[in-house]
Amino acid sequence: MDADSDVALDILITNVVCVFRTRCHLNLRKIALEGANVIYKRDVGKVLMKLRKPRITATIWSSGKVICTGATSEEEAKFGARRLARCLQKLGFQVIFTDFKVVNVLAVCNMPFEIRLPEFTKNNRPHARYVMNQNFILPCATE
Repeated sequence: MDADSDVALDILITNVVCVFRTRCHLNLRKIALEGANVIYKRDVGKVLMKLRKPRITATIWSSGKVICTGATSEEEAKFGARRLARCLQKLGFQVIFTDFKVVNVLAVCNMPFEIRLPEFTKNNRPHARYVMNQNFILPCATE
């Protein structure tokens, strides 16, 4: 394939992960007993709460930190996070929606050429590494 040829890539965002803080302590047991669509993981000290629209799953810790996954855009992630904060307010917590941040975006696309992962990672060593058993590239932390 020529380097000069333009090929349009269809990039599809499949997951946006965001975090926010509630600035209050959350009683996980109360959320589990009174909340809807909730799974209480007492052994690891967190609650999973699912929303239908937008379709996101939130991991909630008693410290007030919340991680939302499953959105397909930044706007959807923020809307879902704010909706989740409202659900927590309705349960009686003094939630203040702060420190919202998108921390990860996962996208997929089909390349018009073959990529040999071992050679690719060898040539891009500071930025990527290849783990043979898992068949995906892990980003390396750069200082």
